[in-house]
Amino acid sequence: MFYFHKIVFLIVVLFKLCSFAQAQQIPVKGQPDVDYLMEIVNDLCSKEYTGRLPGSEGYNKAADYVALQFKNVNLNTIENDSYFQYFNVEHNQIKSPLKLELVDKNGKNKPYKAGDDFVCRGFTGQSVYTADVVFCGYGISMPKHKYDDYAGVDVKNKVVMIFKENPSWQHIIEWPPVYPRYKAMIAASYGAKGVLLVSAPKNARSTKPIGSIATGAITQQNNETTNIHISHDVAADLLKTSNYTLNQLQNIIDSTQKPFSLSLATQVYTEIHTEYSHEKPTMNIIGIIEGNDSILKDEYLIIGAHLDHVGSQGEHLYFPGANDNASGVAAVLQMAKLFSENKEHLKRSVVFILFSNEEQGMYGSWHYVNKPLIPLDKTVAMINLDCIAHGDSIQVGNGKSAPVLWQMTKDIDKNLNNLMVDRTWNGGGADATPFFDKNIPALYFVTTNSYTHLHLPSDKPETLNKELFKKITELAYNTAWYIATGHYEKEKNIR
Repeated sequence: MFYFHKIVFLIVVLFKLCSFAQAQQIPVKGQPDVDYLMEIVNDLCSKEYTGRLPGSEGYNKAADYVALQFKNVNLNTIENDSYFQYFNVEHNQIKSPLKLELVDKNGKNKPYKAGDDFVCRGFTGQSVYTADVVFCGYGISMPKHKYDDYAGVDVKNKVVMIFKENPSWQHIIEWPPVYPRYKAMIAASYGAKGVLLVSAPKNARSTKPIGSIATGAITQQNNETTNIHISHDVAADLLKTSNYTLNQLQNIIDSTQKPFSLSLATQVYTEIHTEYSHEKPTMNIIGIIEGNDSILKDEYLIIGAHLDHVGSQGEHLYFPGANDNASGVAAVLQMAKLFSENKEHLKRSVVFILFSNEEQGMYGSWHYVNKPLIPLDKTVAMINLDCIAHGDSIQVGNGKSAPVLWQMTKDIDKNLNNLMVDRTWNGGGADATPFFDKNIPALYFVTTNSYTHLHLPSDKPETLNKELFKKITELAYNTAWYIATGHYEKEKNIR
C-alpha cells in the first residue's frame, strides 16, 4: 500500500509539472523596470519617512505614499472604499537628547555616537543617570536551576553589561526568552538602572549595534530601565580596567557552564528620553485586481511585502531600510503596475498587501490571516518578498512546504536568469509564516548574502545590487503570472 501511494504521488507531481511545461508557452507580458524600482526605494528611504516605524507619523506617510501608488495603477479596494486595514500596536518613540558617555574621573567624558557606537533597543525605557558598570554574563537568573548571573554581585542603581544572546550550550531546562526587553526586566528586578547589551563574540553576526523592535510575546513595558546595544569597541572601553576581554569572559562562562560576573571600575553617563504608547493605530495596505475567468476569479493570489522598518532615534539617527524592506515594497508596486497594465490576461484575482509590523513579530500578516478580507480557503498561493536587493543570487524559501510551487519557480528561473540556488526550507519564514500556518502554499523570495547592512543605518539605496534586484523581481513576477493566469493548482497538505 505504501508503494501504491508513493506512485500515485509521483504521478500527480509529474502531471502538475507537465501542466507547467504547457504554461511556459504562454508569453509573460511586461518586465520590471529597474529605474522604477529604485525610484520607489529612494522615496521610501528618505528622511521624510524616518525609518517607517509602525505607529509613527513617518510610517503613516509611507502608507499614504504606497496607497497613492495603488491608486495610480488602478487597484481596487476590497472593503470600506479604503486600502487600509487598521489594527493597534505598541509604540515607543526615542527622542533627543540621546547620550551614552564613558565617565572620566578627571571630568572629561568620552561621548559615544548613536548608530555607530550604540543603539537603543526599540522598547527601551527612559532615564538620566551616572552609574557604575557590572558585567553579568548572559543576564540570566534561574536560581532554582542553579544558574544565576546575578548571584554574588550588587547591581542596585548600577548598569549591567550582558551578552545579547543566550548560551549556545544547554542547561538543565530551556533558557528563558532571549528578547532584550525580558533581559532588562530581569536586571530591573535586581535594582539595575539599565542594561548594556553586547553581541557575544562567538555567536555574533556583527560586532555593530543594530536597531530592533522585536519583543516576542512580552508586552510588559518598563519605562524607567534603559536598554542599549553597544559595539564591541565600547565594551572594550568598559572592560579596560578588568584585565578581561569579551572573548575571555565568554570562554570562561561557556567552558565551565557557570556564571562569571564582576564589577567593573568604570562608569557611564546615560540620557535617554522616550514617549511610549501601549496602543497606537497602524495599518496594512491592501489592493486588488479582479480576474476575468467566470470561475477562477473567485480564487486569489496574494503578493506581499512588509512596509515597516525600525524607525529613528533622536534627531540624527534613522534606519533607511533600503534592502529591508523598501526593496520588497518596490517589487510589489512594480508587479501591481505590470498586472494592471495586462489585467485582461488574468484569470485569478490578485491581491497586493504591504504589511505593517513585520519587524516586531509579523503582527501585520498575522492580523491579516486572522481577519482576512478575502476567504483563506480561496487563496491559492502567497508570494512574499523581503530583502531582495543586496547579495549575489536568489533564494526561494518554504519550498519544502510547497514543493510544486517551488519547483515551478525553479523551472522558470532555469529559462530566465538561472540565479536561484537549491537551498530552501519549510515553515514559511517572515510574513510567509502566518500563511503557512493557515495551510496556504507560500514562497519567500530573498537574495543570498542579503544581510550585510541588516538593521544598520547603512542600509541605504546605494548598497543595493540593481541588476539582481531587477532579476529577482522578474522571477517573482513570472511566477505570479503563471499562477494568476490559471496554470497552477493549489497544493494540498503542504505541511
